[in-house]
Amino acid sequence: MRFIDEYRARFGGVEPICRVLTEHGHKIAPSTYYKAKALPPSARAVTDAQLLELIRRVHAANYGVYGARKVWAQLRREGVAVARCTVERLMRQAGLRGVVRGRRIRTTIANPDHQRAGDLVRRRFTAAAPNRCWVADFTHVSTFAGVVYVSFVVDVYSRAIMGWSAATNKRTPLVLDALDMGLWRRDRDGRPAGPGLIHHSDAGSQYTSFRFTTHLLASGIDASIGTVGDALDNALMESTIGLYKTELIKPRRPWRSLAQVELATAEWVDWYNNHRLHSALGHRPPAEYESMFYAHTAPDQKHLVTA
Repeated sequence: MRFIDEYRARFGGVEPICRVLTEHGHKIAPSTYYKAKALPPSARAVTDAQLLELIRRVHAANYGVYGARKVWAQLRREGVAVARCTVERLMRQAGLRGVVRGRRIRTTIANPDHQRAGDLVRRRFTAAAPNRCWVADFTHVSTFAGVVYVSFVVDVYSRAIMGWSAATNKRTPLVLDALDMGLWRRDRDGRPAGPGLIHHSDAGSQYTSFRFTTHLLASGIDASIGTVGDALDNALMESTIGLYKTELIKPRRPWRSLAQVELATAEWVDWYNNHRLHSALGHRPPAEYESMFYAHTAPDQKHLVTA
């Protein structure tokens, strides 16, 4: 039925298509087609149409990046009872699919004259609470006006992007501004990040500079540096930047300017923190995951989170 509906205008109507199909062993009479078209849609067809409308909405509302697993998880969060295999089938029929990450391009350039902190994380990207460990890195975006560099700081516990910044150069203020945004956000929320917090990055010269190192010391933050060019030493941050490039930068290029990248990044970060489902968090957004932690932390223990 779908085949005939799709090609009837191209091949001169229903009869020629039915004749050719019959000649090739797929017998169907025009009267059979017209009779089937006159029948009311089946209960399954009606349900599928309703579900597909919901699936399209979820897919479009999330940058068009969700695959069947995340669309299914979001529908369940909304109280829609549907099997995952049904979502997979309907998305396949509608040509809807999630995005696939590309290859990461290295931006790290170390300065051999800078002293480096030790690796306090050692590839263990887990934390018992927020504000225990933050990871940081930056990437680049090509625009008509030149290269834009975007820096991020992520809380290991919740995968929340604590801070970010963008600039047309990759000097120390780029990564320092991202860190300061994270510190400001925690202060604003009444959960300051203080002594005991580890800031982990690669050995890029921005992160080993005197200015950045002294800022960490002044804030009571312990520096941690991984190996130069080894993605596994900062795997969580590599993953976050991979999502940023795959979900925002690549689908919406070409980019025109720093201002355009900044506006789009601000919108994406808000979605990422408050709406994007993360499989590592039980298909919850980072903000919700942190709220659950604080909701289950006794009032007399909350001060220990940042201690």
